[in-house]
Amino acid sequence: MSVLKPPAEPDTGAPAVCVCLTTLTKRADFLRAAQALRQGTPGIHLQARKRAPGEASGIRVGYTCSKKVGNAVARNRAKRRLRDVARLVLPEQGRDGWDYVLVGRHDVTASLPFDALVADLRRALRKIHA
Repeated sequence: MSVLKPPAEPDTGAPAVCVCLTTLTKRADFLRAAQALRQGTPGIHLQARKRAPGEASGIRVGYTCSKKVGNAVARNRAKRRLRDVARLVLPEQGRDGWDYVLVGRHDVTASLPFDALVADLRRALRKIHA
C-alpha cells in the first residue's frame, strides 16, 4: 500500500474565486442598476451604476436572464458563462464603487464563442466609462 505525501511546495496559483467581486442579491440593487447607464452588445446587455459614497465598497456584479433566453437549463448555462466572463474582465476593467448587471441575450449568450463574449463585455465597459 502506498503512502500519500503532501506536495513538496505549496500551490501559489490564482484563487478559484475572485475576491474583489461581490454578487448583487437584493432586488433593489438590480432596479437601481436598471435605471442607470446601459450598453448593449451582440452577446451581453450591460447595466452599470456608480454607487453613492459610503453605500458599499468594491465592485459588485449581478447576473440575470429572462425566460426569453430559454428554459431553466439554457438560462443557467447563460448565467454560468456571464459569471466566467465577469471573473475575467471586471477585475481588470471594472471600477471600484460601481454596480454592474450582466443581462443574457436570447439565443446568443449561450451560443456565442467565449472570446466574443469577453470582447463584448470589454467593449461595453469602455463605452460606459468613456
